[in-house]
Amino acid sequence: MPSHDIFLHMDQSTCGSSASHRRLCHFRGRVQGIGFRYTVKNLAIQYNVQGYVKNLPDGRVELVMEGPDSEMQALIDEVNRKMNPYIAAIDLAEVPATGEFAYFAIRH
Repeated sequence: MPSHDIFLHMDQSTCGSSASHRRLCHFRGRVQGIGFRYTVKNLAIQYNVQGYVKNLPDGRVELVMEGPDSEMQALIDEVNRKMNPYIAAIDLAEVPATGEFAYFAIRH
């Protein structure tokens, strides 16, 4: 299985905090037109996360989610494992959660 470049930016105000977080993930590669969003949604409903996944005009797929860190990381790991052949890189950022999501959805 090829490895991918994963870039993580953590907002300094969240480091060392036990507060809820939001993860912003941008998947690069051949990630549109292959059922990527539907796969992410079907995986996400198995985890305690809320948020959305959507295609971006530049060809990336954006995943925005909130939940326990372990659940968010498990989802990212599972997406990476399942969709590995299509992912060239994953850009990650972690910021404070807003609590705005009640469920996980595909956005258009």
